[in-house]
Amino acid sequence: MEAIVVKNITKTYGKGKKTDGTLAVDNVSFTVGKGELFGLIGPDGAGKTSIFRMLTTLLVPDSGSATVDGHDIVSDFRQIRSTVGYMPGKFSLYQDLTIEENLNFFATVFGTTIEENYHLIRDIYVQIEPFKTRRAGKLSGGMKQKLALCCALIHKPTTLFLDEPTTGVDPVSRKEFWEMLKRLKAQDITIIVSTPYMDEAALCDRIALIQGGKILSIDTPQRIVQSYPEQLFAVKANEMYRLLQALENYPGILRSYAFGEYAHATFRDPDFKTDDLEAYLTGQGLTSVRIEAIEATIEDSFIKLLN
Repeated sequence: MEAIVVKNITKTYGKGKKTDGTLAVDNVSFTVGKGELFGLIGPDGAGKTSIFRMLTTLLVPDSGSATVDGHDIVSDFRQIRSTVGYMPGKFSLYQDLTIEENLNFFATVFGTTIEENYHLIRDIYVQIEPFKTRRAGKLSGGMKQKLALCCALIHKPTTLFLDEPTTGVDPVSRKEFWEMLKRLKAQDITIIVSTPYMDEAALCDRIALIQGGKILSIDTPQRIVQSYPEQLFAVKANEMYRLLQALENYPGILRSYAFGEYAHATFRDPDFKTDDLEAYLTGQGLTSVRIEAIEATIEDSFIKLLN
């Protein structure tokens, strides 16, 4: 059973008589199964937030259609707003209210109480409860994130939308947050999360890689990585800039790009020999050259899809 069905939705901003505007979402289609943890993975400006705002009925698409839990995002917006949870990318709770006051407010808006659905937020709330009298504006990034998630869950939503929930949060809080999502998924809540962090993609059941408002690929993280068609090599030398220049001019190069302290590269010849490349790079004046065959990552797959 599908919790979310998106068919050819498009959204353009700033369209007028003298301009075609900015195309933010370009004919996007995908589905999310009930109880699935689905990721929209892409950089800032890829269209993730626009898709979330349409699916949570805050924006109306220019064309196409979508349903959430069987409800149409245009005609059934009231039903959707009462049954989904939404955690926007920017902290949007009341800064002058305390943790406890924010939670009570959102529970009241949805006609429920903290006690009624406490089992949903217990694991998260116990971490912030010692500070329940502190104003939301005075919380750290990780605590704000936990409070926002509690408020999004307090009415027991069937589907949870999390828009870049870990952006600007420390690595420990990021890890804790994804552990929370696993526990929520076990309670049969459908979760759709957007993130610019490629390492978080592997934590989802399925992902959609998105760039420029277009979906590049949809599959499980494992299958996307396994479908990488060439052998990938990590190359290191004493100077990254000169290394990238040398690789770009190497006969038979398919693509090369910086990846941390290494350059990642693929070659046309399936029988490519690392000794030939090492001799070439040394001849270009580079030293401390290291070359090794490696497994592709989600980020490598994303970069390839862009080319």
